[in-house]
Amino acid sequence: MNHTKEMKLILVFLGCLSSIQATGFEVVNQWSFLDFEFPDFSTITQFRPENTVFTGLEVTSDRIFLAMPRLRIGVPATLAVIPRKTPAGSSPPLKPYPDWSFHGAGTGNNNCSGLISVYRIRIDACNRLWVLDSGIMTSLDDFTRVCSPKLLIIDLSTDTILRQIIFPKEVLRPSSLFTNMVIDESVQGTCDSAVAYITDTAAPGIVVYDSLKDQAWRVMHPTMFPDPDFSDYNIDGERFTLMDGIVGLAHSPNLGFLYYQPLATDRIFTVSTADLRKGPLMEGEELPVRLAGRKSSQGLGLAVDARDDSLYFSPLTETSLTSWNPINNHQR
Repeated sequence: MNHTKEMKLILVFLGCLSSIQATGFEVVNQWSFLDFEFPDFSTITQFRPENTVFTGLEVTSDRIFLAMPRLRIGVPATLAVIPRKTPAGSSPPLKPYPDWSFHGAGTGNNNCSGLISVYRIRIDACNRLWVLDSGIMTSLDDFTRVCSPKLLIIDLSTDTILRQIIFPKEVLRPSSLFTNMVIDESVQGTCDSAVAYITDTAAPGIVVYDSLKDQAWRVMHPTMFPDPDFSDYNIDGERFTLMDGIVGLAHSPNLGFLYYQPLATDRIFTVSTADLRKGPLMEGEELPVRLAGRKSSQGLGLAVDARDDSLYFSPLTETSLTSWNPINNHQR
């Protein structure tokens, strides 16, 4: 898939995530290509701006954090930050986060104590940034596993690492690619009592991480796999094929549901978070998944509006934003 198609997928996805809290659209920042505050000339020479796109975004009172996976070569930093208060429509350079020492993979120094390729980030109730590092370099080209996937939890008040979680081999598969994550602080408690639900897109499944017990397990269901009948895409006249499994993820604390969707499908599914938190499935046991609804075309992003539990999603063919409330069936 070329850069233009990647950007269209990502822009539709980010539109879905960012518009929930807004009644209208506003351009906060914009770039023709992302740029960085580079430390030296050698880093600049390896920069490929056409390969650098962000797939994760989190906002605090004073900063905006961006996650840029190393889909292809030339991505200098996989996690960065910009000030929140910048002129509307401006293009501020990105500052690697926490600092350049975590991003040696951009210059060929694949140190597993640093960050390899981050798809998604989340902020919890204790003002901590959860960083999901897939450990995979150049996933769109040669899919090179450099390190085991991991979670970093960073204290945003001090910008220091509080915890590092290396996922056990029992929850991994040879082609595992961890791409999305939501944090559930509604049942066990907040912060170090939270539960994280993580998508494995290339070896479809959901990995559950219980922070309180420091345990992880994996669940699978046929609905998490891509549907070959929906592997072809048409976005603004550009056609391509992509067989990606579960990637869209959203949590409703009020209903106790986790919504999910593979990229290659026209359906959205739901499963009770209570069933996910039980632990690994017993032999012969099936995860009780339900069909939440059908869409007009495939999609990446899912999000839940905490005010009324409306589900937001973004059909790719229509390049639109849609909401549906599963409680009253209201659509817009």
